[in-house]
Amino acid sequence: MTKGRDTKPHIGIFGRRNNGKSSLINVLTGQEIAIVSDIAGTTTDPVKKSIEIAGIGPVVVIDTAGIDDSGEIGLKRVGKTREILKIIDLAILVIVNNEFEEPEKQLIRDFHALDLPWFIIHNKSDVAKITPELVKLAHDVYAVPVINFSALVPDNIEEVIALIRKTIPETAFRKQTLVGDLISYGDLVLLITPIDIEAPEGRMILPQVQVIRDVLDHDGIAVVCKEREVDAFLKKMNPKPVLVITDSQVFPKADASVPKEIPLTSFSIVLARQKGDFINYIKGTPHLSMLRDGDRLLILESCTHHVSCDDIGRVKIPRWLTNYSGKRLEFDVVAGLNKISRPITEYAMVIQCGGCMITRKQIISRLKPAVDAGIPVTNYGMAIAYVHGIYNRAIAPFTKNTIEKVDYL
Repeated sequence: MTKGRDTKPHIGIFGRRNNGKSSLINVLTGQEIAIVSDIAGTTTDPVKKSIEIAGIGPVVVIDTAGIDDSGEIGLKRVGKTREILKIIDLAILVIVNNEFEEPEKQLIRDFHALDLPWFIIHNKSDVAKITPELVKLAHDVYAVPVINFSALVPDNIEEVIALIRKTIPETAFRKQTLVGDLISYGDLVLLITPIDIEAPEGRMILPQVQVIRDVLDHDGIAVVCKEREVDAFLKKMNPKPVLVITDSQVFPKADASVPKEIPLTSFSIVLARQKGDFINYIKGTPHLSMLRDGDRLLILESCTHHVSCDDIGRVKIPRWLTNYSGKRLEFDVVAGLNKISRPITEYAMVIQCGGCMITRKQIISRLKPAVDAGIPVTNYGMAIAYVHGIYNRAIAPFTKNTIEKVDYL
């Protein structure tokens, strides 16, 4: 399964083998997506399906292998199941026959460690109904709802859907505006978009498209030009833009061209505020001035792509950071949501891309080990702005002087 390539909310279905997880996902989707069998362990790898839930919109439902699998291969399946926890917004724990022991309790501990909302479905209620004792345990000890359900006779599937709507965080499906809170009706926003070897053939990159749509959704006017046309265009432009958003790679050029009284930021920073760990980025970015010889930095890309000779994450950022710090630095790059091979404590800093291809939950979960370990984190655009001496200007549209200004060392 390719993880982290869908920005829709993710719902994971968990439980022991043969508890009817696959049957539940088939009922939810109305299709035979997952193979159903009486043989325990039929689901070996996570299975994804996109569906529409009224009141939420499109979501991705993920069927997982049993948490009680055994043997060498079984334990690998369980490991894959636990990895799914890092990319979901809501967990559904499926139990049968009122069985609630260590496998379930361990899974719940994992839910809590990742701040995951969850609830319980007691499946196969046509065979054995849930006991009052288990209902009391769910309510009193864990403070979560529990539903009696039968995937064979899903008369109360609407109750399950309603509970999904109630439990999933609004932040998973109601997206914060990118720039709508910064502009008013009829305001003009200038977007600086280089067309270079990294630009996709015949189209714009996703963050640029998203910002254009957000400007239009908030009754603004989006004007797009390349960096070479900025100077001439600003001289003719009337009225002046209330906001300029640039590709991070041409930040210095944009900073020199755009008058200081006009707010300037980047597409990456706009995304960082909407779906990244913005507060921790603000705290972490100044640590770029504290790097030492031998420090190792981790660069996290949210997607896999063809690597060009001037790749932003693998080439340009390491070059800029090395030149800025004057130190001998080492860099590891991890693409998609692949495992990080080294202990997080071996890194001096973590630099996350804008994350246009993944959800906010996935970014937060991705960065959580570093944040918990006290490792500073930052974002592509914020790091680029910092090393070019324009960090304060780049974050000013979103902080409104509520944070202390940064001194460049």
